Amino acid sequence: MSHPVPPPCSTKHPDNPIPPSVTPVRALLSDAEFSGVLATVLDANPGMDISMGSRIVIEALKFVVAGTRTTFGVAPSRVVDEGWHALILHTALYQSLCARLGGNFVHHYPERPDTGRYDPEVHARTAEAIRAAGYEPDPQLWAGPEDDLVSVSAKCQHAPNCAIRPMPKPEWPVA
Repeated sequence: MSHPVPPPCSTKHPDNPIPPSVTPVRALLSDAEFSGVLATVLDANPGMDISMGSRIVIEALKFVVAGTRTTFGVAPSRVVDEGWHALILHTALYQSLCARLGGNFVHHYPERPDTGRYDPEVHARTAEAIRAAGYEPDPQLWAGPEDDLVSVSAKCQHAPNCAIRPMPKPEWPVA
């Protein structure tokens, strides 16, 4: 299935790590990389508007930036998790992105869907981590699990006991 290409970003992603707060989050991926991740989101969510898919990928990028910068657990919303899953599926791109963001790799610990695990404090902490990284969270994409304003196929619900924690830079060579 072919999807439209999103508008190009103003700059290409850097070859060397730079502080993401001085880089538009969209510029962390090249046009081809962004289009590939966006296509993964759109393929998993038939009928989703390209602008919503783009917002989800951008928010997932903010989440990964925050995850590489914090020492405490963070967790994505149900909607942002959709974009994060898409990023993770592009393994080489995801490894490179985490490395360029300071070397911490943001691991995923999947759990079965359970809205009872939802903890708004974890999302508030994550939003603060995103702000500390220099970005503003998209409030519509950080709603609780009961909010069905944005429908996605991801059904994960991360909670405090499974919050995502950054890991130290891997010991193996990063290409």
